[in-house]
Amino acid sequence: MKIKLTSVSIDDYDKALKFYTEVMGFVKKHDIPLGPGARWITVVSPEEPDGTELLLEPNASYPAMKALKESLFKDGIPFTAFQVSDIQSEYERMQKLGVEFTMEPTNMGMTTAAVFNDTCGNLIQIYQITGV
Repeated sequence: MKIKLTSVSIDDYDKALKFYTEVMGFVKKHDIPLGPGARWITVVSPEEPDGTELLLEPNASYPAMKALKESLFKDGIPFTAFQVSDIQSEYERMQKLGVEFTMEPTNMGMTTAAVFNDTCGNLIQIYQITGV
């Protein structure tokens, strides 16, 4: 069994695609029209183009997902997390691009983590493994 697809809930396809490619640095893998106003958009890490895909999943038609996102955001809980090799440089790079961080890089023992707003209603965590 493998994890090949995961998703992040979004509120706007184009805004999310722009953020996850131009700011996060992922690359678009698929952008397939699915009917009026619907698309299947996935992005991948440029370091693993055949690796796990991140589906940009709209939440407008899922009231429960919208409520979950709002609760997680209000409570400061990240929706998902991405591993980075150098958290300080990613933090600085993303800050220069205008990303709003709710937690700057913080040592958590075995990892260092930072949390930011993805502009799509989610808090996202980046982390670097710092100890074994």
